[in-house]
Amino acid sequence: MRIAELLSKGKPFLSLEFFPPKDRAEWPTFFATVERLKVLNPLFASVTYGAGGSTQSDTLEIVARLAREYGLETMAHLTCVGADTAKLTAFLDQLVAAGVHNVLALRGDLPQEASPEIFACLPLQNASDLVAFIRATHPEIGVGVAGYPETHPEAASPETDLRYLKLKIDQGGDFIVTQLFFDNQYYFDFVRKARALGIEKPIIPGILPVVSLKVIQRIVSLCGATIPAELLRELEAADQRGGAAAVEAVGVAFARKQAQELLAAGAPGVHLYTLNRADAVLNLAQDLLPAT
Repeated sequence: MRIAELLSKGKPFLSLEFFPPKDRAEWPTFFATVERLKVLNPLFASVTYGAGGSTQSDTLEIVARLAREYGLETMAHLTCVGADTAKLTAFLDQLVAAGVHNVLALRGDLPQEASPEIFACLPLQNASDLVAFIRATHPEIGVGVAGYPETHPEAASPETDLRYLKLKIDQGGDFIVTQLFFDNQYYFDFVRKARALGIEKPIIPGILPVVSLKVIQRIVSLCGATIPAELLRELEAADQRGGAAAVEAVGVAFARKQAQELLAAGAPGVHLYTLNRADAVLNLAQDLLPAT
């Protein structure tokens, strides 16, 4: 089923994001994590996609198994920059054959070896191009797109970034999943500005529980999110006081409070970036939604 159909029911939800382990020897542990998190009854589960499509085959196999063996509605991440359209078509064909009906359409990072001249000649340069390509070749597939409450790091301005977001929706995007953020006001402002621009599709906030200072500092450096000074002080104090376990406790409590506030303010649901960490996500999500 397309995720847009599930969203149309209007019930608050949780959704989950997983990333494929680099080593297939770690897959049993990964699927044990999936089994534990299945109890949260996520509306859908997404699976990331390595730079340049480096984990494409793993993403395909994992989303297929999540759908077939765990009964989860799944969404495969898909990047387009530097990609061959024939290979993209084949990948989409394989998704449909595996019973996967949703894709998160992303631009991806330009291959380091590619020159600006080569990039200018690529058939699919932006996520909006990928959305249009999917709509033209596989209209039955649901398409999610990414949004940036704090503006994409490469955008010329917040206004330009929002115009590109609207283009992705106009080309056929069904819903928006945001990049992580730690100040809910960024999300509320982002939604308000998107609505003013005429974007009416659901905007799902993405929340990441901090489980490690080292990990979060690296992630923030890549995506441009801002860690509030007070939260950073609490995390650093926790690290000095009790190490990794104390940092995770502070991070999970903060993310839980974020999710509660977002849902109370009318966010359609919350998308949890799991980092494949079952304990942290289970603690965050406990009793977050009313029992059904």
